[in-house]
Amino acid sequence: MTTKEDGKRMITHRISLLFISAALTAPVFSSQVAAEDDRPNILLIVSEDNGPELGCYGDPYVRTPVLDKLAAEGIRFERAYVPQAGCSQSRAAYLTGMYPHQNGQIGLATWKFRMYREETPNIVRSLKQHGYRTGIIGKLHVNPESAFPFDYRKIPSANFGRKKLGRYAEAALEFFTASDQPFFLSVNYPDAHRPFLASVGGRPKQLLAPEDIEPLPWIGLDSPALREETANYYHCMSRLDSLIGDLLASLARSGKADNTLIVYFGDHGADMLRGKRTSYEGGLRIPLIVRWPSRAKPGQVRRELVSTLDLMPTWLEATRAKPVAGLAGRSLIPLLRGETPDWRDYLFTEFHAHSAHNYFPQRTVRGPRFKLIRNLMPGQINPDYNFTLERFYPALSPAIDAAPRHVREAYRTMRQPPEFELYDLEEDPHEFRNLAVDPRYSEPLAELKRELAVWRERTNDPLLEADNVARLKAEIDACFENGEPRKDRLTLTYPDYFFGSTEGAERP
Repeated sequence: MTTKEDGKRMITHRISLLFISAALTAPVFSSQVAAEDDRPNILLIVSEDNGPELGCYGDPYVRTPVLDKLAAEGIRFERAYVPQAGCSQSRAAYLTGMYPHQNGQIGLATWKFRMYREETPNIVRSLKQHGYRTGIIGKLHVNPESAFPFDYRKIPSANFGRKKLGRYAEAALEFFTASDQPFFLSVNYPDAHRPFLASVGGRPKQLLAPEDIEPLPWIGLDSPALREETANYYHCMSRLDSLIGDLLASLARSGKADNTLIVYFGDHGADMLRGKRTSYEGGLRIPLIVRWPSRAKPGQVRRELVSTLDLMPTWLEATRAKPVAGLAGRSLIPLLRGETPDWRDYLFTEFHAHSAHNYFPQRTVRGPRFKLIRNLMPGQINPDYNFTLERFYPALSPAIDAAPRHVREAYRTMRQPPEFELYDLEEDPHEFRNLAVDPRYSEPLAELKRELAVWRERTNDPLLEADNVARLKAEIDACFENGEPRKDRLTLTYPDYFFGSTEGAERP
């Protein structure tokens, strides 16, 4: 019988062997690979804090002609999701092809959350080993940054003040023209992160009047202040669109557009009520647009359930780089080609924390019609409810009180969730009516509970251990002083114990 420390040492040894084996089998760049000049370049465009509020997704108010044209020339994914509605968590997931609970980036990098191991495989390492030149413009926002050995880095700040926005396209052109190697470039824009700035440097040229638009439908509320904020959110989206237009013009000037696979997505939904930092559709569903000249069928609208976890296997296949074992997603290449392969029936997401303000772990599964949220601390107050209201909507409580009954009930559920929330996304796409206690829906409830349990076991979810849920909460609670969290007091040790409490468990 082994002690707990013996078990942890055995786990660490197995993990080390896994990464050593991966390193020994990694591809080596050779002259044969260099001769493969038809390998596509990859341009990744990531925006901040926005869902599919684009003209091509049917939004009636926003003006986004550049992205609308990109979608018409490429493929628009109608049901695309991120694994967790948080900036660091979403970015680490697409870079590693693993869920946050698998790679360890379960909260914001600026609040000391981090990946378990620097050696975790990621797309930057894989493509560098395959002869690609790699670059990033804008923030990375994942710990440790040293895990991602980009060849080129510019504008590393988040730039929420939107300073010198023309630098993004200028830096991209510099990168595009610096080498004839195939490239992977990630361009990360600050829009539409808070603050929702109406106009910066004359962008956008036309402003919306608040009285002429309506708040986002999944909020379920209306007020003059909310309309004004929504209008400014749309202005952020229009500014983003024009900046992407500048970026695509830089790519065209480089002469490399015809051999470049372009991927655009938002890192998660808008920072509004029932959006960012939640497991609702407003936080998890994103725009995903892909254009790949001559190699993908243009003009498609795909309705398969897809995730940004599918991007890493897609890029590895597109570039003919060595596959990485154990990735959570699957390649989108058949969908890009217009094929109709057997596809997933269920898509999974999660939540842990954002900053120390809002620890409230959840696990989610959705199928073609129904969606289930399991709250791992049922009956407790979700701290993000008050965090969002007090920080951004201090005067909105009267609008909630005056809303229709089903909307009021939805906000009560968000504030103090039961263990299970079940939604019919066909009849109730904005998740206002929890059906989990309705006996008429016992069959989809049981089905999704079963699928969620199987997924959690298969992906080695560390929060299957109730002790881990409580221990992480205690670590976060310990940093509070006078009711507010202090970053300097926060000590996080979950990378050391998440996979030490279950005998025989291995970190993914």
